Amino acid sequence: MENLSTITCGTFLEKLASKAPTPGGGAASALCGAVAAALTAMLANLTVGKAGSEENEQQTAQIIAAAGKLREELTALADDDAAVFGKFMAAYKMPKTTDEEKAARTAAIQQAAVAAADVPMQIAEKSMEVLLLARRIIVIGNPNAISDGTVSAIVARAALRSALYNVKINLGLIKDAAYVEQAAAKMQTLEAKALETEAFVLARTDEILK
Repeated sequence: MENLSTITCGTFLEKLASKAPTPGGGAASALCGAVAAALTAMLANLTVGKAGSEENEQQTAQIIAAAGKLREELTALADDDAAVFGKFMAAYKMPKTTDEEKAARTAAIQQAAVAAADVPMQIAEKSMEVLLLARRIIVIGNPNAISDGTVSAIVARAALRSALYNVKINLGLIKDAAYVEQAAAKMQTLEAKALETEAFVLARTDEILK
């Protein structure tokens, strides 16, 4: 697949809707995270220079920079997700006639499965960072554009949850019990933190809009 950053939104959606194995849910999760990062930056940019926001200028500038970096990282992770899936499929196509071939194939599948779980975990972690940025800007942001920050938080949490399901489906293929246990604990922590952060953002938004 062409890099996500070089194709149109329409082309990406066409590829997503096709029979092609990539892009798939992982890339879609990453793109949602990138969209959330862009919306966080949008609210921050709509806050800069506004009367009453002078004391938060430095923090707002930091949020804009961090959101821009996360947008780029999540876009790249969409491409990474497609790449690791390709390696996964290649491992399954390896020969399995001899015992040596079977062992090599099994090892390759395990390596690919770990990579296929690692990438969506990174997407989830980056989406959590976006969600935390949304929480920061929702407190100090321009109230006239507050809904953009709210949408950012909602989309970031959706990206995180979606990515974690892509982790889970690959964990079932991994034989390394310690890796699976560690990943499961990390997922639980991320889910709980995301839920708490989204709840704060929604409560804050409702307070502003009432």
